[in-house]
Amino acid sequence: MRLDKFLADMGVGSRSDLKKDIRGGKVVIDGKMIKDPGFAVPEGAQVLYKGQKVAYEEFVYYMLNKPAGAISASEDPKQKTVIDLLDERKRKDLFPVGRLDKDTEGLLLITNDGELAHQLLSPKKHVDKVYYARIEGRVTEEDVEKFRAGLQIGEDFTAMPAQLEILASGDTSEIKVTIQEGKFHQVKRMFHAVGKEVVYLKRLSMGTLLLDESLAPGAYRRLTDEELAGLKGHWGDR
Repeated sequence: MRLDKFLADMGVGSRSDLKKDIRGGKVVIDGKMIKDPGFAVPEGAQVLYKGQKVAYEEFVYYMLNKPAGAISASEDPKQKTVIDLLDERKRKDLFPVGRLDKDTEGLLLITNDGELAHQLLSPKKHVDKVYYARIEGRVTEEDVEKFRAGLQIGEDFTAMPAQLEILASGDTSEIKVTIQEGKFHQVKRMFHAVGKEVVYLKRLSMGTLLLDESLAPGAYRRLTDEELAGLKGHWGDR
């Protein structure tokens, strides 16, 4: 891999600025100053940029407890994105796996691993996504059966069967719902289809990955090796 790309991928600077720094002698590889931005970095080489070690990672994985108010996008000129919440040195290729509505909270995986994202999001893979919600109105067993049968939530779209669990039923009900899709406003549209409104929504899990409840809204951490192995285990190592 080219030296300027290696450093840019690790989020230490832009390609144009890095080329200037490399030519200015600010990069040392295995004890030797390298001034060629196109230098092919050997696998396992020790790279120092401005005296700081830079280790290359092909893929990175973060668990974010998404707060209300942040949008699920990589960048936006006007609104705060979930990527903006990562305050450590950021690489440029990160993206959220799937979308949570702006006012929805909870588990969001952020990575640069497109293949894993595809596996998690494809309805054909039947990956469970579990949400907790508060619902305006009394949720009934009839609603449970309608969710189980699959609800029509658009003129030409019927949601796959979903598992609805009633935690508390009343003027405001509390529920858990498990779906295997991620259509725009899907949970809200499903409840709208049975005459009710979602007033609070939080994602608790995606596949084997469970939200770390010790993370405050807006906080994040790297996935553990065990969490990553759990996500990848169904499809095997790539």
